[in-house]
Amino acid sequence: MSNEQLADLTQPQRDRLAFVELRVRFIGEIRRQDLVTRFGIQSAAASRDLALYKELAPGNIDYDPKGKSYVLGPDFRPVFDFPPERVLSWLTQGFGDGEPMRLKAWVASESPSRLTHPDLDVLASVTRAIHQECPLGIEYHSISSGRTEREIVPFALIDNGLRWHVRAFDRKSQEFRDFVITRIKRPMVLKGQPVAPHEMSDQDIQWTRIVELELVPHPDQPRPEITEMDYGMRDGLLRMKLRAATAGYILRKWSVDCSPDHSLRGHEYRLWLKDHLAIYGVRNAVLAPGYAAPEATGAGAEYD
Repeated sequence: MSNEQLADLTQPQRDRLAFVELRVRFIGEIRRQDLVTRFGIQSAAASRDLALYKELAPGNIDYDPKGKSYVLGPDFRPVFDFPPERVLSWLTQGFGDGEPMRLKAWVASESPSRLTHPDLDVLASVTRAIHQECPLGIEYHSISSGRTEREIVPFALIDNGLRWHVRAFDRKSQEFRDFVITRIKRPMVLKGQPVAPHEMSDQDIQWTRIVELELVPHPDQPRPEITEMDYGMRDGLLRMKLRAATAGYILRKWSVDCSPDHSLRGHEYRLWLKDHLAIYGVRNAVLAPGYAAPEATGAGAEYD
């Protein structure tokens, strides 16, 4: 599809075609009803949009009569240049699925960039496997193990503030683990391969366990009332409920002193975890600043 062909279309048409591409590339399928629901158009108009996309981008989508849906074609080449942060916003928050355009900002702003962005082709394979509930074959590069071939059963994306992980059952270790998406190479969605009950997300104890944390202004930092304002505390306390699988990431991102005696002294430690035992048994608690488990748990391999 050329830029000239796109330019001849109306803005609403381009937005709908961009939505078609996102759905097929990252979810793996689209139906007419998806367009009807998203844009409030008639079924006939949705059919015309799908036919137009297929005409303008041959090989990108195929019709699956069995599933009565359009699926990713064998010769897919993206038409729309979506930035990774836009795709991740759409996948995780449900907005930003129109045609990607650079618009003038209403107010000046600046935000720090992430360490890296995942490759969109790799991300697409991961998210299709999640949506279709099927295994994913990958080449994974680990700090501890180097390059390995694995089969994983992914079910969720996790943002640790610097990079994106995928939570999955690892058939090699027979454990649920986090995999850094930028370390995944040559992913292959293994459609039609069965997933065993013990590989499903409801069997992941760290995912289903909810930990309740109480954070307070750091006792050794000045101006606790300012900390209360910055973090929206009530009566000097901030209560949080987190999945155990994400707790270590969040506590590190927020620079929460998790030592039992609030012994960390850096200016960044404005919060203290009142009860360090609240994260006892959390596998990635080793990431929490100052946390020392009462006994070694061997947690490091889970998120390598």
